[in-house]
Amino acid sequence: MSAGTLLHAAEPLRTIASPTLWAVTVAALLLLLLIDLLITRRPREESMRASVAWSVFYLLLPVLFGLYLWAGHGGGAAVEFYTGFVVEKSLSVDNLFVFMLLLAAFAVPSALARQVLLYGIVGALVLRVVFIWLGAAALQSGTWAFLLFGAILIVTAGKIIKDVLRGDEQEVDISSMRSVRFVRRFVPVTEDYRGSRLVIREHGRLALTPLALAAVAILATDIVFAVDSVPAVYGVTEDPFLVFATNAFALLGLRALYFVLQGVLTKLRHLNHGLSVILAFIGVKLILHWAHGVWTWVPEIPTLASLGVIVAVLITVTATSLLANRRDRLRPSPAARTEPVEEPAGER
Repeated sequence: MSAGTLLHAAEPLRTIASPTLWAVTVAALLLLLLIDLLITRRPREESMRASVAWSVFYLLLPVLFGLYLWAGHGGGAAVEFYTGFVVEKSLSVDNLFVFMLLLAAFAVPSALARQVLLYGIVGALVLRVVFIWLGAAALQSGTWAFLLFGAILIVTAGKIIKDVLRGDEQEVDISSMRSVRFVRRFVPVTEDYRGSRLVIREHGRLALTPLALAAVAILATDIVFAVDSVPAVYGVTEDPFLVFATNAFALLGLRALYFVLQGVLTKLRHLNHGLSVILAFIGVKLILHWAHGVWTWVPEIPTLASLGVIVAVLITVTATSLLANRRDRLRPSPAARTEPVEEPAGER
């Protein structure tokens, strides 16, 4: 088969999922989301004990699901799932950091933070489903999609590392956000929060609360993250079901994980370094996969090797972040270095 044919034709995407497995997985996802909705129905501050318990629960779920895949569909499917989950979870932690900046910028009361986070997670899931479907359609139309996905990831990795090397810190300027400006242009927004309400009637007309504006801003950032995360997991597996499952499991526990990692997120100073390496690595993997279909002598990167590289990168950036934080704590402050030392009176 010629290279030109390969650019325009691809085999139908294979999947391990039967209609029953799809139905059961989606039903379980909806049930878990319903439980989260019931939990966040009444505004209250999240306890650390409950957050840790839920985080452990949501980490056990993918482990058990991977074991099911191993028993029912073989080790290949399980390794692809675990690799995709690690990729999506690491990208989700970056999601959380941006969510934290948005919640601070909108001065969202801590009792309402859970509600806003849930809106963001549900929105992210919906957007992931849309992008997964678009990605599957692109892959079915031709292997050129691997080149497109690879290019997206490499460009994104370059942008991240460029910002890191320039020393740009992630900040949120509400007034410059297009989504916020667009909403304010057409709908009035109250000056203060009105409990957990998103919309109220004021002076005879409907108005949004700042809580609704924060939810809109988070949903807008979800679109950006979906553009990166879906191509990244398609670099691990071409099975749409596994792509959906990795995204769903990675996003489900974000609400609880946010409160567990809230004090730690800012300390992972090298996380973006690691994410840029991971995205670039998967981008190269996608391009090699396309090239292997055209020229069989081009090597491919096995999924198990990808898992090893990704885990090694995450462990490395976590360790270097902790070492850098420790070094900063031990380093004397500039004021302490410049302050004159008084001699004892008897020695003058």
